[in-house]
Amino acid sequence: MGLAQNKLNSFHLFLFYLLTLTPLAFSEIFFEEHFEGGWKSRWVLSDWKRNEGKAGTFKHTAGKWPGDPDNKGIQTYNDAKHYAISAKIQEFSNKNRTLVVQYSVKIEQDIECGGAYIKLLSGYVNQKQFGGDTPYSLMFGPDICGTQTKKLHVILSYQGQNYPIKKDLQCETDKLNHFYTFILRPDASYSLLVDNKEREFGSMYTDWDILPPRKIKVKNAKKPVVWDDREYIDDPDDVKPEGYDSIPREIKDQKAEEPEDWDEDENGAWEAPKIPNPAYKGPWKAKKIKNPNYKGKWKNPWIDNPEFEDDPDLYVLKPIKYIGIEVWQVKAGSIFDNILITDDPQYARTMVDDYFEQHRESEKELFAEAEKERKAREEEESRKAREEGERRRKERDHRYGDRRRRYKRPNPRDYMDDYHDEL
Repeated sequence: MGLAQNKLNSFHLFLFYLLTLTPLAFSEIFFEEHFEGGWKSRWVLSDWKRNEGKAGTFKHTAGKWPGDPDNKGIQTYNDAKHYAISAKIQEFSNKNRTLVVQYSVKIEQDIECGGAYIKLLSGYVNQKQFGGDTPYSLMFGPDICGTQTKKLHVILSYQGQNYPIKKDLQCETDKLNHFYTFILRPDASYSLLVDNKEREFGSMYTDWDILPPRKIKVKNAKKPVVWDDREYIDDPDDVKPEGYDSIPREIKDQKAEEPEDWDEDENGAWEAPKIPNPAYKGPWKAKKIKNPNYKGKWKNPWIDNPEFEDDPDLYVLKPIKYIGIEVWQVKAGSIFDNILITDDPQYARTMVDDYFEQHRESEKELFAEAEKERKAREEEESRKAREEGERRRKERDHRYGDRRRRYKRPNPRDYMDDYHDEL
């Protein structure tokens, strides 16, 4: 009996591990980069714009307030430059599978204007010439310019044309590390997450102008004459009381008394002033009841769009062969890291959870300390500037003060007195 029980327990344990590990066995990681040792052998820095002196370089760093000093990414290093760098991936297709694209970016600088997005590239790419004109299949990530533009791009390529998402998506603008995740499924639905929180979801059919809409409104449609859109109607059983219309709006004040000094010869016969009649209820209106024939508010009907032709592969990107960072920034300082391309949303979620659990609080503390030092430094510089301004003012007063005291502007009256004396 004991042996049989042990075999049963072993079988249950095997079944548990099988069910637990099966999803991982069928999931695939196409690319994962944390910019650890040897990262330069995997990435190619483009020469695009270099001959014009407009190409920037990347710095391998954990940044100014790292949650983990050993967790380094690549940071844009030169102001007012174009940046282009890419890595090759073993070619894959997202057909019949979920595509998950995720990365982190920490915009440490006051960026002023610039992008912080990544691109998935298809076909052959000359990585040394990779730049802004290189076709891509997906562009995803923040784009900030001034105080007005704080956009989160999701641009998909379909049959050689780029289509931006129609929704106005906002990116994060503080100086902490943030994870951006885009999930595209075989049913053409998508989710967009920031720091593992779903920021947006929907469908490629509705949120991109790639295909014509499935349904369209009937042109020049009119509400049917018999359509009753009155939610409430007068109660036909409610009858106006007899004599209701004869109730006056105002009546004489019965409590008023004629003043003792009233002079009828001068003022005429005294009449009591009028006051609002408490019995007056205004124009009579029948009570309202629910309309039994109410059909709801009429809406323009929708019909199938004759121009719509479905594409079951709408979600399928061209086979992916490269991932790239191609941005322009006025002020440099953005750190790209933790890049992941997979078909397993749970693996991506775990990566973000692990980072926040291990590093978020220390990152916030270091950032708060850096901000405190920055403000103290700015206040000290402001104090010195005020003192310097005061010193210069006193120096000017000392230099020109005696001259102003010695110089006395002539009084015109003195000349007039001399003129009168001569007369």
